[in-house]
Amino acid sequence: MDKRIITAFVMIVVTFSCKEKKEAPAKTQQLAIVDVLVAQTKNIVNTVEANGSVVAYEYVELHPEVSGRITYLNVPEGKVVQQGTLIARIYDADLQAQLAKSKVQLSLAEKTQQRDKKLLDINGINQSDYDAVENQVEGFKADINYYQSLIEKTYIKAPFTGLVGLRQISPGSYATPSTIVATVQQVNKIKVDFTVPQQYADLIQKGKTVDIEADGGKSARRKAVIIATEPQINQIARNLKVRAILDGSMLNPGAFVKVYLSAGADNKAVLVPANCIIPDDKNKQVVVIKNGKANFVNVETGVRQSGNVEITKGVNVGDTIVVTGVLFARPKAPVKIRAVKTLEQLNK
Repeated sequence: MDKRIITAFVMIVVTFSCKEKKEAPAKTQQLAIVDVLVAQTKNIVNTVEANGSVVAYEYVELHPEVSGRITYLNVPEGKVVQQGTLIARIYDADLQAQLAKSKVQLSLAEKTQQRDKKLLDINGINQSDYDAVENQVEGFKADINYYQSLIEKTYIKAPFTGLVGLRQISPGSYATPSTIVATVQQVNKIKVDFTVPQQYADLIQKGKTVDIEADGGKSARRKAVIIATEPQINQIARNLKVRAILDGSMLNPGAFVKVYLSAGADNKAVLVPANCIIPDDKNKQVVVIKNGKANFVNVETGVRQSGNVEITKGVNVGDTIVVTGVLFARPKAPVKIRAVKTLEQLNK
């Protein structure tokens, strides 16, 4: 009898011990502690951001039109030259000699023409002889023009007023039409080329201003004026190429800049921090607190700006959105709110 009582007592003790072990995890489970944001409307400006490149307003590589030895070179590196300034000259003594010869021949032919004209007036020669002399005069004039044009090709001049780049050749070198002597660029005003997605094409209008930011935001933004667009949209990237003019800038051609295009103001935008959005394969979600529990809600986003994202669908004004501790929240599980934050506090 005593053995039965002892056995029953042991079984009761073991049963209660198992129950305590099973219930222990439930007692130690803790609520997710989160910070929240109450959704409110904000006044924002919808800004389209694009990448751009600085292009010189005018740019040219100076090449000789003919091959020959460089006899004169004047490349003031890093300085401004005026339009028409002689930069370099190719050897042209042979052409100058041919030009001088043609001028002598022309002078003799003109004298012969004048004498024959007097003889023609008194019927001393026939008309055909006079026409031959006159034709000879015109031929020598054509030769002179031809040699002058060849000599002109030996001159390399600045086609416009601009800043001279680095010299690429030395005096006495043999140059060909493929040889670069130097570059000249007009940089007192510059072009900015950038591309925008085709859905923003209706925002691009000639004469409209855009903001240009260089040096990674270290310098102040400057205004540029749109002057033209490429008529055809890029068929691969589906982008529209745009060109704007920026006056009085010291940016170097080829530099990278950010371009900001205003797409209008939105006075009813709901903004949330970007880090509180949970990306998925198909949807984007935020955690909304309702009745003390976490609810995962699908949302649609709009404009992005400085760490914040506009919610266009899925969240209403007054909803309580989890902004920190998102990873600890579980669907329909209760959560503990530690603090209610504002957008300004979260952006600090």
